[in-house]
Amino acid sequence: MNMEKLRRDYGEVLWAGRKCILGLPISFTRYILTDTVLYTKIGFLNIKEDEIELYRIFDKKLSFTLGQRMVGCGTITLMSKDIDSPEKKLISIRKPRDVKKILDEVVKNERDKYYVRGRDMISGVHGGDSFHEAAEDFAQEDFTEM
Repeated sequence: MNMEKLRRDYGEVLWAGRKCILGLPISFTRYILTDTVLYTKIGFLNIKEDEIELYRIFDKKLSFTLGQRMVGCGTITLMSKDIDSPEKKLISIRKPRDVKKILDEVVKNERDKYYVRGRDMISGVHGGDSFHEAAEDFAQEDFTEM
């Protein structure tokens, strides 16, 4: 991939890769990681592009099939609080452990930047949002006696 064109289109690119077939990056699926967003572009004539903001990612998993291990590839599965893509797979990429280390670092930086913690990514008891419930309770209290 032409890194200069990627920088012009996406900003600061930390990593870019393609889905590999038989160990060769000959697919029309491209992954672009910036310091804030992970983009997935699929297609040649008709292009579908999806993005996920890094601070929304809450879990990562590596998996290697036998064929992937033979050619030095692997799949990274990302779980996120993104509505469009709650599960994003970076399928059959080269050096997946190195990419996961980069992802770990930038996700941590983004979550620190927005003060997002694990408890912020999980809904309250019974799927409710405890912050909004507390705000509603506060709004309904009677303060006339003060």
